[in-house]
Amino acid sequence: MLRASRLLKQGAGALARTFRLATTAIHQQQQQQQQRSSLLTNTTRQYSSYQRGPDNSEKETIVKLLYNIGSKKEVEQYLRHFSSVESQKFAVIKVGGAVISDDLATLASALTFLNRVGLYPIVVHGAGPQLNKRLEAANIEARYEDGIRITDGRTLAIAREVFASENRKLVEALERLGTRARPITGGVFVADYLNKEKYDLVGKITRINREVVESSIRAGCLPILTSLAETPEGQILNVNADIAAGELARVLEPLKIVFLNEKNGLYHGTTGKRIETIHLDEEYEGLLKEPWVRYGTKLKLKEIKELLDTLPRSSSVAIISAEHLHKELFTHSGAGTLIMRGHRLFGKRDLAEIDSDRLRDLLVQFDPAVASGATSVASYCQQLTEMAKSGAGEYWIYGDEPYQVAAVVIRRPNQGGVSVLDKFVASRAAVLGNITDNAWKLIIRDHPQLVWTVPRTDDNLSWHFERADGSWAVGDDIMFWHGVDDWKLVSDLIARKTSASSSTSAGSLAGSAPSAGVRAYSTMARRQPASVFSGPSAGAQRRTYSSNSSSSTGSKGAPLRVGLIGARGYTGRELIKLIDGHPRFELAFVSSRELAGKPVPGYSKTQLNHVNLSASDVGEIAKAGRDRVDVWILALPNGVAAPFVSAIDSATAQLAIAEQPVVVDLSADYRFDVTGQWVYGLPELHRKNLLQNNTGRISNPGCYATGSQLGIAPLLPYMDATRLPSVFGVSGYSGAGTKPSPKNNPEFVHDNLIPYSPVNHIHEREVGHSLTRITKPSYPFNSKNPLKVQFTPHVAPFFQGIALTLHVPLRMSMSSKDMADVFAEFYRGERLVHVTQAAPLVKDNAARHYAVVGGFAVPPSLAAENGLPLGSDSSSGGVVGSVALAERRAVVNVTLDNLLKGAATQAVQNMNIALGLDEYMGIPLVEEPVMSLD
Repeated sequence: MLRASRLLKQGAGALARTFRLATTAIHQQQQQQQQRSSLLTNTTRQYSSYQRGPDNSEKETIVKLLYNIGSKKEVEQYLRHFSSVESQKFAVIKVGGAVISDDLATLASALTFLNRVGLYPIVVHGAGPQLNKRLEAANIEARYEDGIRITDGRTLAIAREVFASENRKLVEALERLGTRARPITGGVFVADYLNKEKYDLVGKITRINREVVESSIRAGCLPILTSLAETPEGQILNVNADIAAGELARVLEPLKIVFLNEKNGLYHGTTGKRIETIHLDEEYEGLLKEPWVRYGTKLKLKEIKELLDTLPRSSSVAIISAEHLHKELFTHSGAGTLIMRGHRLFGKRDLAEIDSDRLRDLLVQFDPAVASGATSVASYCQQLTEMAKSGAGEYWIYGDEPYQVAAVVIRRPNQGGVSVLDKFVASRAAVLGNITDNAWKLIIRDHPQLVWTVPRTDDNLSWHFERADGSWAVGDDIMFWHGVDDWKLVSDLIARKTSASSSTSAGSLAGSAPSAGVRAYSTMARRQPASVFSGPSAGAQRRTYSSNSSSSTGSKGAPLRVGLIGARGYTGRELIKLIDGHPRFELAFVSSRELAGKPVPGYSKTQLNHVNLSASDVGEIAKAGRDRVDVWILALPNGVAAPFVSAIDSATAQLAIAEQPVVVDLSADYRFDVTGQWVYGLPELHRKNLLQNNTGRISNPGCYATGSQLGIAPLLPYMDATRLPSVFGVSGYSGAGTKPSPKNNPEFVHDNLIPYSPVNHIHEREVGHSLTRITKPSYPFNSKNPLKVQFTPHVAPFFQGIALTLHVPLRMSMSSKDMADVFAEFYRGERLVHVTQAAPLVKDNAARHYAVVGGFAVPPSLAAENGLPLGSDSSSGGVVGSVALAERRAVVNVTLDNLLKGAATQAVQNMNIALGLDEYMGIPLVEEPVMSLD
């Protein structure tokens, strides 16, 4: 399972690269053919009056590539679905300016891929980051009111240049790949002033000139639109690209409205997981009541609902990254967040309460037992009725309003409270619309213990294995179960299945005839619940997490063995505590030279003594791969880890990647790695790299470095590139380690504050290096202008905990409320980072596993205090310049426990991710942090 999980995680990025290579190769072949053809002349580009269909050979090549991300059946099903409408009704894709600046090649490849299979997405793009950069260069401050950019004449003039430039970049990128594209920078959106006095030259769209778009498609060109609009009199007006895309969709009524973003979807604010589907009719009202649905998230959901309410139910919204666009559009699993109206679901306990004719039609079309003649709808319904009347059992029928999906669940008195999913039937529309997800959630809510049976010849067995808690092969069938924890009960269920009559319909406990013997097929970790149904592409259905899902992942399964090297220190002790309470981890070895032979304190799972393992000893153990140790933790001083890493690498070099143990190093030895072998383990900022990591080597961040980065990262797009942030850090004396020194002597630090390493502290370099790695080319600091910080650490009289006060120079004015909103949005869904208005305190955070960011402050308007006009030009120097610079500064407070989120807890977080478990498994979580200050 872990191996398959890793391959899947690696697959998305690898496949995206394959698509880019394929489209490039196809384009090169086309160029060679053109050069060889005497029929082609060296002419300038002309728009043709007809739509050129895709070359069949290249279309077949791209479609075959698609089979790598989904079954042939589901890919072809979606192709037929999207090709069944007029070209302009396939998709409207809104592209943010950041995607063009940071991910242009991937975007162009994704759009080219769609065009190669005969589809014509309509692209509407923004250019917000690029515009802000140009405005800053022109000393024009970006101003907003109600989240809307105030656009005066100077701003609009620059905006027109920027939009034209970004539009040209995208068109040229497409044409370099051989995809014909038409730049459309005006003439589509007709608008009136939104509120001239308040927003100036900002428009409200009143009409769409669809002919401009449709003529581009008829000519065989992808239409690439900017969101600028015009009044009937010809005045150019600025319109938000999201709004423009929505208004265009209202007119064209496409099957898909796609919003490309960098996060690859929406994320649940409590669980931190990506929301895979939202069915608005069923979930919208509940979502708005969720405490994490605030600010931009609430506004986005409201706008999407208002949009979809005006469109046919076949239309849906997808929020996805450019890299995963193909997977979102052509597989049931998807890759981002799919939002649709859906239908309200029902659960009934009496056949008289449902529309029997519509249920009959669904079963006749899509239930294999009925379609094959093995049973009839009438006889099946009669069996259900007689069972309920005789007291032999009870039944539930689930479905949606238009009867696109239906399920029957049975529970008999002698089954220990376990229900049987007897039928789950879905139409093609239900599969394409992911309505099955919501139906499954409703079933699991009512029947937390569930059993179902699948033939061993089913093409989609892997799907069932991945989503069941366990399974057992019985004759020609495999029985799966969900939520059944009692092994004795499982044994009883298997025994009944084994002795059942072969005449009983598939899907019940009395399933098909068993063979003489049975064997365990798998005992897997808990996965998110998923649908099991008959119908088109049944087994390919993969969307399993929705906005109101609450089940955890991976709480069951075989123990994962941990080898801990360096147990004497404070961090080693905390790791032992966490592993002792972890549902999947157990200690295999605990190595300490000083404590060898002594019992491991605080560990209750087994009787375990310390050992003294050398690097060669570790290498010998590592030769067995994960058979002996699944993960090694190196909790050693700086400069000591290399021999152990080398021994593990040498011992496991011939093993498959999935068999090699994970290595988590807590020292600074590999935090600056540039070879690509080591991943930096700060999940809140580097989660994507951790998920895609195929080396199993993770460098745990430093404690000060963790807190500093959490306080700076959300402000990276807004920083002043000419000034450096400063960090004043105070740590408890446990941060000085266990080796005796004045810095960890309680008597010496009593009533004292000890500064040390005032320059060039290793965490100072780590913060700048690691934050630079997550910057984007459009940021003030980036790979060409690396970030550096000024950091001064201190030791205080308390034992554990860290307090940081950060001063971050900004390139624009920002209020404390703006800051709070930026941080709240940035860390939305993170379970181990809490954002508060008040300043966090060390005593509130000590011995807790999370970090707290708060106390947001900005200097008062010094310009006003000195009688100077607000927004005075800082480039003029003198008092005015210094005043402006002093104002543009953010102050942030961060607290965390240096031994936990700064070390041990973060290590467990990284181990969970590397081993395919729930990221927060075994880590005590709280919904709200302890706060002494209001």
